[in-house]
Amino acid sequence: MNGFLNLYKPKGVSSAYVLNAVKRSIRKEVVGHMGTLDPLASGVLPVAIGKSTRLFDYLLDKEKVYVATFAFGYRTDTLDLEGKIEEESNVIPTFLEVVEQSKKLIGEIMQIPPVYSAKCVNGKRSYELARKGQTVELPPKKVTIKNITVLEQISNTEFKLKIECKGGTYIRSIARDLGVLCGSCATMTALERVQSGIFTIENSVKAEDFVKAEDKQSFLIAPDKVVDYPIINLNEKEAERLFNGLYDVFEYPDGTYSVYAPDGFYGVGDLKSGKLKVKAYLKG
Repeated sequence: MNGFLNLYKPKGVSSAYVLNAVKRSIRKEVVGHMGTLDPLASGVLPVAIGKSTRLFDYLLDKEKVYVATFAFGYRTDTLDLEGKIEEESNVIPTFLEVVEQSKKLIGEIMQIPPVYSAKCVNGKRSYELARKGQTVELPPKKVTIKNITVLEQISNTEFKLKIECKGGTYIRSIARDLGVLCGSCATMTALERVQSGIFTIENSVKAEDFVKAEDKQSFLIAPDKVVDYPIINLNEKEAERLFNGLYDVFEYPDGTYSVYAPDGFYGVGDLKSGKLKVKAYLKG
């Protein structure tokens, strides 16, 4: 088997839990997932099977879309419902205030990851140190937030937002920072990832449906449908030479390309000064 599975992770279980169900049903295949969702969150969990796992490095910067609920008036140490309240405020912003202040978080910004995250600090996971009561200071990192839309106010203190961003963005950190901008404090209370690159919630599949299916290959998305690069078509001789480590000069601009051989998708490669080097082989 070779391809991508657009898996739907339900709320209340870990990403590893649903991935293991898939692994058990196709025991001999290499399986990996991209973009872990916390147990509190639900939504799209892209899974690669077989040689398609080699393409993960080319998918990390894809756009993601989330629908999140933020509650104003308190902030937990984990920035979600799994933590303990460590700050409270009587200030609850209006719908218009949330709309206006959220605009300040759009673009390329420097964002401090949550202390309770998988970031490494001196070889240890940040959340491991935080659970031991140790003080953790994480440096800010550049992230890209394409857009924030405040969808509705669902209670006196809670607002539902649609967030479009690039990989590496922490939605819990957006809740924290938006709370500060509104002169209050805030915590993420719900999260659903509705899109990750080409994977959308509308065409996602539950793990139990995949496990029960006899024709599992029919659930998979072809690997070349997942990457979006200009195409280089190799003839039979070029494909054979490239596979054997020999190089031809191609008249294309430098960059990353989807490479096709006469018998199908060959992989993803980088072209520099006319020389093509395939970094992720999908054949052979």
